[in-house]
Amino acid sequence: MHPMLNIAVRAARAAGKVILHGYERLDRIETETKSANDFVTNIDKDAEQVIIETLLNAYPDHSIVAEESGMSGAVKSDYQWIIDPLDGTTNFMRGVPHFAISIALKHKDRLDQAVVYDPIRDELFTASRGAGAQLNGYRIRVTDKPDLNGALLATGFPFKAKHHLPAYTAIFSDLFEQVGDMRRAGSAALDLAYVAAGRIDGFWEIGLKPWDIAAGELIVREAGGIVCDFVGGHGHLKSGNVVAANPRVTQRMVKAMQPHLGEALKR
Repeated sequence: MHPMLNIAVRAARAAGKVILHGYERLDRIETETKSANDFVTNIDKDAEQVIIETLLNAYPDHSIVAEESGMSGAVKSDYQWIIDPLDGTTNFMRGVPHFAISIALKHKDRLDQAVVYDPIRDELFTASRGAGAQLNGYRIRVTDKPDLNGALLATGFPFKAKHHLPAYTAIFSDLFEQVGDMRRAGSAALDLAYVAAGRIDGFWEIGLKPWDIAAGELIVREAGGIVCDFVGGHGHLKSGNVVAANPRVTQRMVKAMQPHLGEALKR
């Protein structure tokens, strides 16, 4: 395992202990509203702090971008960690056992290392650039589905951007008629990891943040998949509009989306 990936795994497992401890005492968690339908708990913040401390203790000259605390560390460093300490906070708050820790490392703006850790199932998805993707140390690959017929897709509702609901529902309807079924589980990081592991054939969502996407993107790519925006380009980290699948399924998903995209979703 790459030394930097090893540190990221250590940070993810330490944060996992914080989250599991909180999950056993949900009646004691403290919740704040960041914006409409967007929440943060004291557990998010505590887990994030554990991750940041672990990373900066090992690499004090690296920079950090974290969902809850923003920028820290050596801001001008060539190495930047991108952290979501608890992807699926709403699930966590409600006692739904489906959430994950997401940690990615960029080196000179290229994704280099990635961890998505599900502490409930003790499932550790990892990837290093050029070295493939693993689940608990075993190699994983995206499915070899040739098209959308019978495919199982995952999605996320645009609950932070409900003005996109007409376009979203049109895309959903078009895709749903072509695939076998659709899932909405509530953690984009795990959706991407599940694409990489072949558990689902594809994933799409509107308006995600870099910390939702970064680790999962590298894991999908190292598992043989593609991650792109709604027009098949590379603007997904900026726009937050994401499609992920094997190359053939990605192509067909993007094609199905095109008639329903307004200018805002083409960026």
